[in-house]
Amino acid sequence: MAAPAKTGSPAGRVVRVSVGNFLEMYDFMVFGYYAAAIGRAFFPNQSEYASLMLSFMTFGTGYLMRPLGALVLGAYIDRHGRRKGLLLTLGLMAVGTLSIGCLPGYATLGLLAPLLVVAGRLVQGLSAGVEIGGVSVYLAEIAPPGRKGFYVSWQSGSQQVAVMFAAVLGIVLASTLEPAQMRQWGWRIPLLIGCLLLPFLFLLRRSLAETGEFLAMRRRPSSIEVWRTVAQNWRLIVLGMMLTTTTTVTFYLITAYMPTYGSGVLRLSTRQSMLVTLCAGVLNFFWLPVMGALSDRIGRRPLLALFSLLALTTAYPALAWLVGHPSFPRLLAVALWFSTIFGGYNGAMVVFLTEIMPAHVRASAFSLAYSLAAGIFGGFTPAVSTYLIHRSGNPAMPGAWLALAGAMGLTATTLLSPSLLRHGALGKLTEKR
Repeated sequence: MAAPAKTGSPAGRVVRVSVGNFLEMYDFMVFGYYAAAIGRAFFPNQSEYASLMLSFMTFGTGYLMRPLGALVLGAYIDRHGRRKGLLLTLGLMAVGTLSIGCLPGYATLGLLAPLLVVAGRLVQGLSAGVEIGGVSVYLAEIAPPGRKGFYVSWQSGSQQVAVMFAAVLGIVLASTLEPAQMRQWGWRIPLLIGCLLLPFLFLLRRSLAETGEFLAMRRRPSSIEVWRTVAQNWRLIVLGMMLTTTTTVTFYLITAYMPTYGSGVLRLSTRQSMLVTLCAGVLNFFWLPVMGALSDRIGRRPLLALFSLLALTTAYPALAWLVGHPSFPRLLAVALWFSTIFGGYNGAMVVFLTEIMPAHVRASAFSLAYSLAAGIFGGFTPAVSTYLIHRSGNPAMPGAWLALAGAMGLTATTLLSPSLLRHGALGKLTEKR
């Protein structure tokens, strides 16, 4: 089998493979940041709560397609290669971005407008279902021995660049446009900027070389074989989903939901809420490679156990302290604490998830576990948080949602013991590694 082409430095390969992740997260963050304006444009309703909930539910529908994308596109990546699959996912992501950014609102298209927005989100969700898995697997397979944690952490690191970029853009728009202008058309500017980035991102990703580990495989499974293997080992997929839930809920709470929470629930200014999100993104970007490298030295499980336990025990008390006397300093402190939990946990979690999956179905199995967590729990965090606050009248209730996610991560970390992976009920999948 021919060796893969060496195209550029290791850092260059990391950047090129991560650019699609940037676009995916940028689009998802922009939708979350401007959910209220998007709701008014495409889901007009006399009730502000109903309009916002429809917008957040549309945000969540993209995650319903992720498991399908994981199975269909994941099987494509496992059979045809990491590079081809990552180019395909970027193309699908572009379709969704263009459809939402350029689509006229309800006033122009009527009922067709919200239907097309939902369709655009579904296409984005289909591609996102395997984007994170494809990138994580690629980075794990090109990493030098003993540095997988550090390399794979840049998958999530690229997402933090998107968070920071979107937040800076939000601060600039909030400072230069009137609120009425933002509601009418200003929210489209970040989406259109995402569209303008597409040609550059395609050029970067096209230069990717295939991984040596994939090229060295003697036999590549068909789609049916991939799906059968994944189905037979559903226990590992479920535990992988539980493991990932802590990551997805924490991330979307401090990024996609935080601007709405700060301005809509705590009544802080939009600029303050965006600044908090920006600071959280910066701290995420710092912690992820640090914790990824630390997991290379001390192991993945100690970090997973510690930070899932912190999510379980501190999430609700932290938000209760915040809502007792809402202020910018308190919101910033809580967001940075949640950011530390996210960075510490995710820096070890993503690489651990690649390691417990066998090479011949690695992209599919990883992506399915991750997509189920994002689709059932993480992606609906803004909607669930809005609903819990509305029903209970308690603005700290999103902390209970995060505590539940921490409990799931801690349980999965405990059950995914080395002995169980080697000899127990999960052995069917891991013995083929």
